[in-house]
Amino acid sequence: MKTLRLCAVALAAAALGSPAYAQSIEVAVAAPMTGGQAAFGLQISTGAIQAVADINAAGGVLGKKLKLETGDDACDPKQARSVAEKLSGMGVVVVVGHYCSSSSIPASDAYLDGGVLQITPASTNPLFTDRGMWNTFRTCGRDDQQGGYAAGYLAKNFKNKNIAIIDDKTTYGKGLADQVRRALNAAGVKEKLDESYNQGDKDFTALVSKLKLNAIDIVYDGGYHQEAGLIVRQMRDQGLKSILMAGDALASREFASITGPAAEGVLFTFPPDPRKRPSAAAVVKKFKDAGVDPEGYTLYTYAAFQVWSQAAAKAGTTDPQKVAAALRAGTWDTVLGPMSFDKKGDITHGGWAVYRWDKAGNYDQITDAGPS
Repeated sequence: MKTLRLCAVALAAAALGSPAYAQSIEVAVAAPMTGGQAAFGLQISTGAIQAVADINAAGGVLGKKLKLETGDDACDPKQARSVAEKLSGMGVVVVVGHYCSSSSIPASDAYLDGGVLQITPASTNPLFTDRGMWNTFRTCGRDDQQGGYAAGYLAKNFKNKNIAIIDDKTTYGKGLADQVRRALNAAGVKEKLDESYNQGDKDFTALVSKLKLNAIDIVYDGGYHQEAGLIVRQMRDQGLKSILMAGDALASREFASITGPAAEGVLFTFPPDPRKRPSAAAVVKKFKDAGVDPEGYTLYTYAAFQVWSQAAAKAGTTDPQKVAAALRAGTWDTVLGPMSFDKKGDITHGGWAVYRWDKAGNYDQITDAGPS
């Protein structure tokens, strides 16, 4: 992780340190650069830095270089709103971010007030784009899609097993768990146990005891990687061999640094590995040559800057409302392949897959991509 942070700093210096930015276009990235979700903030900032560097190296946008500002929301709703107001006041024309849905949603209101376009590479709660706002887009999928895919996997593979659904009460975690439960029940499968915990909890002794008492075979966790990692460790410490399955918030190698070998067998959903797409090959090589593994939402962030820059060029302006209209009207070439958006600002094509962790701290895709 230290190496990755140093590489991000080096990329930032290369992107922003040498040119004179007299006629620059102010853009921004916002994510949890500190706090419990900083591993994902690092993914997002690394993707942003490289994207801006590459766009500038190719001539910038409308003949001007991009200047990247950074906002740290620490995955806190109030801080996210404050960051959004600050960036809006600085005159940025687009913000790529945030990570946590509980940050992206309140921030989007401030961006709307400030006339700023927002493209999240990672916030999956449906409410983000369901409110009819002109300025909200995402390059990732939605939890009503992810939850349905996870439920289909559970119904197929664990139909006659004891299933528990737990969540951390956050906008993302509870929202995803609710989607899984709804789709699972619609498929004729009823969970045996429902429980919630608080984000930031460290001691899951009581929860693990309930899982043991109910002879749970698989636990679906709507939550983030830190608590999920502790739950897995404490399950194993108490001799519980139940499988844990979660969502895209486990797509960071930091999860394995929490669990150690206990990560083996843990499942999670994430879109088909973007690092393996032919359209991403050149950019992935560039990252890896710099010592960076562009896992998780790194390439989703890169793609967000790609679609914005192309739409601005097409519109002939960086005016946020005109760029937003162009985004909805076009199809854009990205590291994730061709990308287009519906009226809400959601991607029109996507998909999900199941991944499994091994005891060495690696994860691999184990299912073919399913529809979003």
